[in-house]
Order: sequence, then C-alpha cells, then structure tokens
Amino acid sequence: MDIFADKRILTVSRLTALIRSTLEENFAQVWVEGEVSNLAAPSSGHLYFTLKDGGAQLRCVMFKGTAKNLRFRLKDGMGLILRGRITLYEQRGDYQLIAEYAEPLGVGALQLAFEQLKERLSREGLFDDSRKQPLPLLPQRIGVVTSPTGAAIHDILTVVNRRFANVEILIVPVRVQGDGAAAEIAAAIDDLNRYGGVDVMIVGRGGGSLEDLWAFNEEIVARAIARSRIPVISAVGHEVDVTIADFVADLRAATPSAAAELVVKSKQELEYLLKSLSHRLLREMEQRLGGNRSEVDRLSHALRDPTFLLGHLAQRLDDQAARLRLALAANVTRRQARLDALLRHLGVLNPSLRMERARERLITLGACMEQGLRRIMDGCHEETAVLSARLETLSPLKTLARGYAVARTLPDRRVVRDAGNLIHGDTLELILERGRAICRVEDGANQ
Repeated sequence: MDIFADKRILTVSRLTALIRSTLEENFAQVWVEGEVSNLAAPSSGHLYFTLKDGGAQLRCVMFKGTAKNLRFRLKDGMGLILRGRITLYEQRGDYQLIAEYAEPLGVGALQLAFEQLKERLSREGLFDDSRKQPLPLLPQRIGVVTSPTGAAIHDILTVVNRRFANVEILIVPVRVQGDGAAAEIAAAIDDLNRYGGVDVMIVGRGGGSLEDLWAFNEEIVARAIARSRIPVISAVGHEVDVTIADFVADLRAATPSAAAELVVKSKQELEYLLKSLSHRLLREMEQRLGGNRSEVDRLSHALRDPTFLLGHLAQRLDDQAARLRLALAANVTRRQARLDALLRHLGVLNPSLRMERARERLITLGACMEQGLRRIMDGCHEETAVLSARLETLSPLKTLARGYAVARTLPDRRVVRDAGNLIHGDTLELILERGRAICRVEDGANQ
C-alpha cells in the first residue's frame, strides 16, 4: 500500500496562511497582561515590543493610529493590559498580538499620562517661578478662552460686571472637552497673542471628572500657555481639581469666579485706595509748600536789589570790554612787529649761504685745530723732558746712592726725622740704595 497515494502537499506560504486564518478566527479579540520589554519606536510611528511574564513571552505591535491616541508613554518594565487580536506575521512565521487598546496595570491610563507629562515638563523648567509673568494692576481688556455655553463664562462675566463693569471682555469660544478640544484651546491662546491688545488671559472651564478636564492636561495646551506673552490665569474645575495647565500658567485660580476676582480689582477698593492716596498726597504737598514758602521768604529778604547788581555788573562788563580791546590791539601790534622781524631775519638766514659759510669755517677750524694740536703736543714733550730731569734730580734714590739711608720705625713704618723721638730698644728699618736692614736703638739723642 502506498502511504503517499492521497497525500496533500502544502507550500510553506499556504500552510502559514491557514494557521493565520485559524488564529484570527479563534482569537479575534483577547485581553492579556504582562510586562513590556524590548520596546522599539521607529520613525514610522508604529510601536514594537514584547509582553512577557514568568513563563512565556508574546510579540506585540501597535500601529501608528493606535499609538498616536495613546495618552501615556510605553516604557520597558511597565505592567500593561492589552486588548487586541492574534495574528501571524507570515514573513517570520511568528504569531503576534496586534494591540488596539492599552492601559497600565495598577493605575489608570489618564493618571499615568498626567504624571508622565508633569514630570517631563517640570524637568524642562515650564513650571519654574522664574518664568511666571506678573498680572497687570488695571487691565483694560481681558481675554477668556472657554466654552461659550458653560457655567464658567457666566461666573466670570458676573464677577467682572459686579467689580468693574467697564472692563472689556474678549471671549474666544472653544470646546473644553472631547476630541480636538486641546487643539482648539491651544489655537485660541495663540490667536489672542497674535491679536494683541489683551492685558491678561483666563483659560478654564467648570469642574468635572479627570476625563472631562483632560484637554487641559494635554501637552499642546501646556506649551501654548508657556509661550504666551500675555499673562495667563488657569481656572480649571473646582479647588480640588489640578491640571497641567495650572502648573504652567502664571497664576492658578481655584475656580473661574476666583480668576475673575484675581484679575479685576473691586471698583470700590480702587476708589478707596485712590481717595486715601489723594489725601496723603495733599498733606504732603501742603507740608512741602509750607516749607518752600518759608525758604522763599528767607531768600527774598537776603536778596539784594537786582537793578543795583545788574548796573554794577554792566559797569564791570564795559570796563573789561575796554581793557580787552586795548589788550587785543597791543597784542596784535606786538605780534605784527615780531612777524616783520622774523621775516627780515629769515631773509638773511638763507640756508644755502649759511651752509657755505659753515663749510668754509669748518675747513679753517680744522686747519687751526691741527696746528693747535701739534703745538700742544710739542709743548707737552718739552715740558715732560724738563719734569723728568727735575724728577731725576729730586729722586730719593739719587740721595740713597750718595750713601744716605731712610730710617722707619717698626711696626708702624713712620719715617724718623728727629733722633730725640727714639728711645732705647726701638726697632728701625733702614732702607738703603740696595735692600734694607733691621736694627735696634741702643742710644738716641739730638746733637
């Protein structure tokens, strides 16, 4: 019997397609939980990762459309609950889960997204007090970004009309919840900055659940508030509600009504403040004027008659003017005479003539100097010969050669001129023509 007689041979592609069809029919929608690992996010926008537990692992893919709407960011090690369908990736023969919904284990997706964005923006410095702008004291025009039909706009208008009715309100209507609400809010903030003329801006809505307030937790709204050149007050929800917009805004108000009270001072308060300042100003002016009057009186008594002073000064001015005219005339005369003399002297002192005379004088002086030097040298030679002869005659060596000697006491080497200065036992040094001798005094006396 041929066991291969009725065999049905499948190609790899056909077998893989059958397995894929079986998986997709039987696992069209599954829920699975595990830990994220090997997360990859290429430029295509798709997310690829592995979901694992202690005993197995499952390849997962989340396509761009689903990943774009994910409110939080996936990261390795995160516990995750996924909903999707099982399929087979035929090119590798691997089965995988196509994720269509994800939520983190242990915490809601919105809460996790809130914490992740808050941490990231805080690291960037968007919450720093150093970048907060002060509110204007008396705003003329207030921009309000909120829903035109909600309770927030009604509360803001009521408070503003009660406190200062002549302030201009510019309302930019937007959706405050649902898909696209965050983009509308961010665009409205940018529009008010482009429009100009707005002194301060209130961005907010009434209270609600975390899902209702989520538009104010979107990154696009936070960055629009951060780049606003107009001071922004965040007034989202009730006092217990906190959003990302509250952290980025220049000031957070617990409610829309509180925001209106913060931005618009009470007219009565301002009137009272103005009256108080006016009274203080009047008192200060009266005190200053009183002191100034006393000073003026004192100075007026000390002030001399201005006509007398002016007459005296006018007389001095005439005198100085006359002296100045005389001095100027004399100075001009002296300078003119000096100039004439210099011109005459300049004509005499022609450089070429002076150079020729100087050259002749130089030749004459050179000849004179040569003759003078020769006479001086001859005279010096004659004088040297005379002095040498005299020196030879007066030389003590000549005297010693005739038999004389020079006696000096030892050890001080004083020349002995008087025998009476010698005593018995003194040591003498006798300097002869050739050499010297040491002797001792036995007797000394003047003859």
